[in-house]
Amino acid sequence: MEISNGFVSNEHQEAVQPASDHALSLSLSDPLKISVNLRSPRSPRSPKSPNSPKSSKLPSKSATSKGGSGGKGTWGGLLDTDDNSSIDPNDPNYDSTEECDIINARKLAVDLEYKKKVTIIVEEYFANDDVVSTASELRELGMPGYNYYFVKKLVSMAMDRHDKEKEMTAILLSALYADIIDPSQVYKGFSKLVECADDLIVDIPDTIDILALFIARAVVDDILPPSFLKKEMACLPADSKGVEVLKRAEKGYLAAPLHAEIIERRWGGSKNKTVEDVKAKINNLLVEYVASGDKKEASRCIKDLKVPFFHHEIVKRAIIMAMERRQAEGLILDLLKDIAEEGLINTSQITKGFGRMIDAVDDLSLDIPNARGILQSLISKAASEGWLCASSLKSLSLPQEKQPLQDTATKIFKTKAQSIIREYFLSGDISEVSSCLESENSSSSPDLNAIFVKRLITLAMDRKNREKEMASVLLSSLCFPAEDVVSGFGMLIESADDTALDNPIVVEDLAMFLARAVVDEVLPPQHLEEIAGQFLGLESIGSKVLQMAKSLLKARLSGERILRCWGGAGSSRPGWAVEDVKDKISKLIEEFESGGDIREARHCIKELGMPFFHHEVVKKALVAIIEKNNNRVWGLLDESFHSGLITSYQMTKGFGRVAESLDDLALDVPDAEKQFTRYVEKAKLAGWLDSSFCFNKPGLSTDNGKRV
Repeated sequence: MEISNGFVSNEHQEAVQPASDHALSLSLSDPLKISVNLRSPRSPRSPKSPNSPKSSKLPSKSATSKGGSGGKGTWGGLLDTDDNSSIDPNDPNYDSTEECDIINARKLAVDLEYKKKVTIIVEEYFANDDVVSTASELRELGMPGYNYYFVKKLVSMAMDRHDKEKEMTAILLSALYADIIDPSQVYKGFSKLVECADDLIVDIPDTIDILALFIARAVVDDILPPSFLKKEMACLPADSKGVEVLKRAEKGYLAAPLHAEIIERRWGGSKNKTVEDVKAKINNLLVEYVASGDKKEASRCIKDLKVPFFHHEIVKRAIIMAMERRQAEGLILDLLKDIAEEGLINTSQITKGFGRMIDAVDDLSLDIPNARGILQSLISKAASEGWLCASSLKSLSLPQEKQPLQDTATKIFKTKAQSIIREYFLSGDISEVSSCLESENSSSSPDLNAIFVKRLITLAMDRKNREKEMASVLLSSLCFPAEDVVSGFGMLIESADDTALDNPIVVEDLAMFLARAVVDEVLPPQHLEEIAGQFLGLESIGSKVLQMAKSLLKARLSGERILRCWGGAGSSRPGWAVEDVKDKISKLIEEFESGGDIREARHCIKELGMPFFHHEVVKKALVAIIEKNNNRVWGLLDESFHSGLITSYQMTKGFGRVAESLDDLALDVPDAEKQFTRYVEKAKLAGWLDSSFCFNKPGLSTDNGKRV
C-alpha cells in the first residue's frame, strides 16, 4: 500500500480494506502498527510549508500511554485526533480533494483501531466467558454504529472454534440484543456474514452448515426475524454460497419437527437447560425463598443459573408472585431490592421485567382482581426505594372501559347473523355476507364481530365438510381484527363443554378450525397462548381443544394437511402448502416486474384458486413497490382490483399486514413508513381502501399517517 504526502490516495482505498482484514488475523502479541500523517502538505501548519512555525515533536509511545487515553487498562479514544492536523480553507493552496483524502485516512485508522479492539474483546470473552464484562467493554467503545462488525467478527471467529465457543457466541448475542446492540445492527451483521460466505468457506470448509446453524439459532432466539432468510436470498446471486447457507438454515434446520429444541441443543449449551427448565428453576427458587426467607440462598441460586441476560424473567415472576400472594409482597420486594443494590440483577433487566409486566397486566386482570392497581403500587414502592427508574417505564394508564352492548341489540344481531350464515352456505357469496355485516354492524363493534365468529363456526361444525371449508374461507376473507377473532374462539372454547353434549367430536372439529385460522394467518400463533391462558383446567374440553390444535400445527407438512382437511384448495388437485403458495406469488410478481404481461400475471393469480389468500398478493406487491419503487406493480394491483379479481376486503387485509411488518421493512428501507403512508392515501383515492382505514399497531399510534 502506498502512502504518499501523508495521506492515502483514492485509487488505493480498495487495496486498503483487504489489508485491514489481514491485520486482524495477525497475532495479538505483534499487532499491526500504522502511522499516518494526517496533515496537509500545503497547510500553513505543515512542516513542509515555508511559512509554517517550527513543528513540535510527536510524543513518544510511552508518553502517549500515560496520557488521557491508551494507558494500561483503558481503550483510549477511538476518534481522538491531533488538533494541529486541520486544513485551513483560506490557504491559497487549499485543495478540497486533499481534505477528503485526509478524512478517508482518519476513517481508515478508526476502522482498523475498532476492529483490532473488537478482536481482543472477543478473544477475552472466549477465555473468561464473562458476558457482563464483555457487554461493559463493548459499551465503553462508544461506537454503536459499528456494532454490526462486532456481530460479524464474533460469529466468524466462533465458526473456526469448538462447540463451546459457538454456544458462548449464541448466548452473548442474546444477552447483548436490544440492550447493547441495536436489532438493526444484529440484522446487518448477519447480512454481512451471508454476503462473505464465499470468502469464509476458503478457510472454514464447513461454513455453509455452521453459518446456517448460527442463523437458525438467531431466529429461534428471537434476535433475527424469520423474514431475514427470504429478504437476503432475494439480494444475493443465485450461485453464491450465501444462498446455500440460507436454504440450509430454512430447510435443514427451521423446517424440521421440534426444530427449536434441536437447534438449542446442537452445541451442547442447552443439554440440561432449556428455557422452560430455567423458568421452572426460577419459580422453584422464588417459592423456596418465600417459604424460608433466606436471601443469601436465593441470591446463590440466581448466580448458579448463569443466565444474566434472562434475569428479567426473575423480576417478572417475582412480581407476579407478589401480586398473587399479597402476604409475601414485603419479602419479595426486599429480595429484589437487595439483589439490585448488590448488582446481581442490573438496572436494564429490572426495567425490562417491569416493562413485561405492564404489557401483560390486562391478561393478569382476568385472574388477579385489581391487577393494574397492585402493579402500580409495586412500581411506586420500588421507585421510592431507588432501585427502579419509573420514568423509563411505559405509563400504566387505566384502560378505557368498553361500552356494554344492549342485550336486545345483541339478541337481534345473533338472529340476523344466523340468517346471514345460512344464506351464505347456500349461495357461497362472500361479498353479500360482507355487505350484510356492514349494514348490521355499522360501528364494527368487536363484541359483535366475536359473536359472528362464534356463530359461524358453531353452525359449520353441525354440517358437512363443504360448509366447514366455506366457514374457514369466509373467516379469512372478512378481515376482522385479530383481537375479535381471538375473542370469538375464546367464547367457543369457553362453551365447548356444553357444545360437546350435542357434538361428540367437538374437540377434533374446533381444534381443526383453530389450526386452520393460524395457517390462514387469521389468528397469529402467539394468540393461541393467550387463549390457553384462560383455560388452565387440564380436564376441560377447551384445554383438550387447544392441545390438539397445537399438535396439528407442529406436525410435519402441517400447513398443507390443514389446508386440505375439508377438501380446500380444490378437491380435484392436491392442495398446496402455504409456503408453496407464497413462493408462487413471489415468482409471479418478480416475473411481472421484469417485463411480464399484466394479463398473464392476472391469470396466474386466478390460477392459484385461493381467493381468500389474495391478501398475500397485495402484501408482496406492496413490499416490492416500497423496496424497489416499482410503479409497474401498482398497475397490476389496480387492474386486479377493477377487474374484481382482488376484492376491497383482501386489499384492506393486505395493506394491514404490511402495516404490521413496517418495523422489519424499515431495516432495509429506512423511509418505508413514509412511503407506505403515501400509498395508503393513493389507494384510498383509487377506491381500494375505505377512507376510515388506518394502520395503528402495537406501540405505534398514527394521526393522518404520522407518528404521534
